[in-house]
Amino acid sequence: MRIVIKIGTSTLTYDNGCVNIRRIESLCKIVSDIKNSGHQIILVSSGAIGMGVGKLHLSGRPGDISGKQACAAVGQCELMYTYDKLFGEYNHTVAQILLTAPDLGCDERSLKFSNTLSWLLDYGVLPIINENDTVSTEEIEFGDNDTLAARVAACAGADMLVLLSDINGLYTADPRSDKNATLISEVRELDDSIMSLGGGAGTTRGTGGMITKLRAAKIAVDAGCDMVIANGACPELLYSIVDGETVGTRFYSKKG
Repeated sequence: MRIVIKIGTSTLTYDNGCVNIRRIESLCKIVSDIKNSGHQIILVSSGAIGMGVGKLHLSGRPGDISGKQACAAVGQCELMYTYDKLFGEYNHTVAQILLTAPDLGCDERSLKFSNTLSWLLDYGVLPIINENDTVSTEEIEFGDNDTLAARVAACAGADMLVLLSDINGLYTADPRSDKNATLISEVRELDDSIMSLGGGAGTTRGTGGMITKLRAAKIAVDAGCDMVIANGACPELLYSIVDGETVGTRFYSKKG
């Protein structure tokens, strides 16, 4: 399978913005193992701004765009250094691709991106994609890497998109405020009742929330790509997801 895995900031970092070393080491080991089994993997990784906050020893994310862009410039170096080092230990070469919304909105630029991605995968490279937060502003203010991951999955013709987040999946209500909320294990139709379950951002370190994941699901399933929301605190779940077991919430595409 060709699998896109989106890793959220809350999965990669602690509350103070510093790298969760144990978590990211486990993720890289498991992703490497899945890749070794013959699957093609594309990572869409958040975390540049969060890591920049930690690297600069700030008390929190800056409130202004320029401050966030400065953190992204510092944090992106740290992020890719970490990935290059850890994946290199398992003999996997990584490539960095930074995108903004127009890169996938323009047919010519989207085609060039798709061609580059295909060549990288053919070379056995593990592409790592992030928003180009240092030069973009709209994405930082209004966008999210859930949508980016879905658009990448559609462009790459992926079979599956996995969103690793700080929540187990889609619930009937917000489990952080409603103890009666229950996990929805599968969704076969993204109707109004499902879309209404979206909420706000889950943590102060990330920009997305359940609503962005539901919108990402719509993009993915319409492109013929199944999507899974799972808790990134347990990287081992990736094995079960790839094996087709019930984990988190799975959104079935029209071909599923």
